[in-house]
Amino acid sequence: MTTDRTKPQIDAPEGDAPETLAVRDLIEGDGAEAKAGDTVTVHYVGVDFASGEEFDSSWNRGESIQFPLRGLIQGWQEGIPGMKVGGRRELVVPPELAYGPPGGHFLGGKTLIFVIDLLEVG
Repeated sequence: MTTDRTKPQIDAPEGDAPETLAVRDLIEGDGAEAKAGDTVTVHYVGVDFASGEEFDSSWNRGESIQFPLRGLIQGWQEGIPGMKVGGRRELVVPPELAYGPPGGHFLGGKTLIFVIDLLEVG
């Protein structure tokens, strides 16, 4: 499935990072609904909540990416189910649902913002 959307711009957040997963639909989809355990095809951009710096984007690589949900960070496993194909959703993911405490992963200890376009559910 293709989309005529462009890469989303994520504004620098104000205030404190949420302590729990925050899910907000930016565009409601009208296609198939993602369920836990599905494989999803997405376009996404990820930004560090504290700095507003982008750390990853499928848009920059010029192609969407396909993942089994159960292989992703917990914030995606909890935040994508219920989303429909064609939708765009923002997830604000606290460290314990992302890459854990500081140390192991370069994103450890960070609250992350993702804007995800759901292109396909398999």
